Amino acid sequence: MNGNDQRRVPPNPVRGVPDISQQRMINDAPTSASAVEVTPGTIRDYLRLMRPAHWLKNAFVFASLVFGKQLTNMRSVREALMAFGAFCFISSAVYILNDIADRRADAEHPKKRFRPIASGRVAVSAAIMQLIVLVILAAALAIYLPWQAGACIALYGLLNLGYSFGLKHVVLIDIFIIASGFMLRVLAGAKAIQVEASEWLVICTLFLSLFLAIAKRRSEINHLGRGETRKVLDDYTPALVNLIMHVSVAGSIMSYTLYTVSDHAHLFFHTNKFIYTVPIVMYGIFRYLYLDEKQQVAENPVSVILRDPSLIATGFIWAVASILIIYLAP
Repeated sequence: MNGNDQRRVPPNPVRGVPDISQQRMINDAPTSASAVEVTPGTIRDYLRLMRPAHWLKNAFVFASLVFGKQLTNMRSVREALMAFGAFCFISSAVYILNDIADRRADAEHPKKRFRPIASGRVAVSAAIMQLIVLVILAAALAIYLPWQAGACIALYGLLNLGYSFGLKHVVLIDIFIIASGFMLRVLAGAKAIQVEASEWLVICTLFLSLFLAIAKRRSEINHLGRGETRKVLDDYTPALVNLIMHVSVAGSIMSYTLYTVSDHAHLFFHTNKFIYTVPIVMYGIFRYLYLDEKQQVAENPVSVILRDPSLIATGFIWAVASILIIYLAP
């Protein structure tokens, strides 16, 4: 079929004439990945490939900087920023790799078909070159960090390589790989500034990231039949998803609460006021659940956070309150 062919649509049942808007949508949509014509991409297309909005996830790198009481240490701040930059580059490389691997499926998706590679605005060869440059930039930053931090960054890349080429289709393994990405960010941040990551910090990150991962899967399941075709979704039953959701939410709240009243928190921070941040965390989690339940938007956690003023305010208030308690509370 050439670019000038038009597929016929049934007459409008009311007026007995072809529905022009329906015809236009069908003509504009690519019939398959092979039918997508590659056009020269713009700088904006290459930036979109990198998903800069998703760099927000890399803020987990700074957890040990704040909770390790190193925020006033300029050397630690510099090294944490380098680890953050390395994760930004390697995570962007992972997004490009995933887009390359999923380009055929994305071309049939009602929303994902507008991504630069799926739409043909960026050629696969150009995307591969961009990916290589990003990996080199990530490595260039990582070599200035302690080897343990570099190992966490490399492990993140390897895990996501396996995720892109098969493991994302394995039930449960997929969400644990997503969760491990957040844990590796925390560990890399700790190793970069050469402090020990608290066991409490790691376990809180595990439960919270599992919650975000399973919320993403639940949203994708709710969109089945509306363009979502991810194979692994067939293995997630509603009962299983809800059970994991309940466990991860309860685990997130309980682990954080126990952390705030633990001997470690009292001795390390010299205060027992951390317990007052628990309601802020609970509200943030419940607000996220509310948005997922009412609007079914948890498929993209970053978009959920950045588009909801309440979640933005909650995160800001929690961060300020935590810093004040850690660094200024008597």
